[in-house]
Amino acid sequence: MKATVWRSFFSLLSASLLSLFVFSTTVNAAPFEEGEQYEVVSPQQPTSTGDKIEVVEMFWYGCPHCYQFEPFVNRWLKTKPDNVEFIIMPAIFRPEWAIHARAFYTAQVLGVLDKVHSAIFEATHELKRPLTTEAQLADFFAEQGVKKEEFSKVFRSFAVESKVRRAMDMSRRYGIKGVPALIINGKYRTGGHMAGSNANAFKVVNYLIKKEAAKTN
Repeated sequence: MKATVWRSFFSLLSASLLSLFVFSTTVNAAPFEEGEQYEVVSPQQPTSTGDKIEVVEMFWYGCPHCYQFEPFVNRWLKTKPDNVEFIIMPAIFRPEWAIHARAFYTAQVLGVLDKVHSAIFEATHELKRPLTTEAQLADFFAEQGVKKEEFSKVFRSFAVESKVRRAMDMSRRYGIKGVPALIINGKYRTGGHMAGSNANAFKVVNYLIKKEAAKTN
């Protein structure tokens, strides 16, 4: 009789310990996994943000998914941690993408990026307006208050050319296979498709930011 009681006691104890172990493992498990919701960039790429954690968004104006991604980017920026620097970089996978990268950097150099960036997306995807030639872009920038002579001068400038070449190089070095894509501190890449949704992509970004911040504390 005593042996039966002890066996029952040990069975209950073992079951309790197993449940506690499973619960502890679940609680301590990382919410996102490498190879699932994000990938490692190999080799790691240098950043340009000093002590701050760098988050880079790679996009293309002609990409409908990038256009749909923008509201999630803007929402996240309102709560972006202070230790993070956000950078937008046009991806260049094909030669025809370069003209949109050139338009982006022209707006940046001219100081009108805040005004022009969303406007190009809207014109392309809502108004179905072709913006794929220098002449079409010159007209568009003129509507945003930029003189055509000023636009043309910057559009073909050495400064813009250098930025376009770097964007082309980083599109390759980050190892991205599509856009939109997010690169965290030159070490990780993720995006809506990999994370499961656009909203989830920024949960992954925040997780990786905390992961990077923990290494410096």
